[in-house]
Amino acid sequence: MTFSPALDDAVAAIAGRRPLLVASDYDGVLARLRDDPAAAVPEPGVAEVLARLAATGGVTVALVSGRGMEDLRRTSGLTGPFRWVGSHGAEYDGPLAAELAGRRDELARRLDPLVTATSGARLEVKPASVAVHVRQVPDRARAAALLAQARELADPSLTMKPGKDVLELAVTDADKGSALRRLVADLGAAAAVYLGDDVTDEDGFRALGPDDVTVKVGEGNTAARFRVAGPADAVALLDGLADRLG
Repeated sequence: MTFSPALDDAVAAIAGRRPLLVASDYDGVLARLRDDPAAAVPEPGVAEVLARLAATGGVTVALVSGRGMEDLRRTSGLTGPFRWVGSHGAEYDGPLAAELAGRRDELARRLDPLVTATSGARLEVKPASVAVHVRQVPDRARAAALLAQARELADPSLTMKPGKDVLELAVTDADKGSALRRLVADLGAAAAVYLGDDVTDEDGFRALGPDDVTVKVGEGNTAARFRVAGPADAVALLDGLADRLG
């Protein structure tokens, strides 16, 4: 698979820098988006290429997801010496504080009647947030109305994270950008690669430097330096990076 000369050149340049952080979102990047999030298994070759990257001296692989950390581990089935960041960065140094978990549960109780009244909608309670999913709502006007109702219900202390047919309401202000900055600092990374597909990944793209390799997977406006078409291209890009590192 071929990419633009600019992307090839950027990958070649960053492959020589150490320590190197290689980070990626999961859903929509390493796994195709599914109506049932539990069915989002990794694309062919993902486990192998991540293992190759992580086995390279001076390279750290991180999975940075909006999913809860345990959900991400279970659904992906991936194992390895990876850094795991869940709940948009809220799960970085351990579980959520009890007070925040209580606020999350109260939010879920308030949203539940709205979601239950909408055919096809689903409420997901994550470690640091509650998400309203409307991907399977056949009435698209009703889907939009439900997301609008959820926004109106949110109080100013919550952080709204809109995505593809989903609105996530978080009880912390953690985002993927702050998580990536923290990873870079913890590792003393000289450079970073980050792949993402959704609105919440834009925080990650903006957080990294102008010489880092940020890649938008799929369509839509983006702050990323580069773009590839879909998950198969993302895996091919990582495979090419692993070849250069080897």
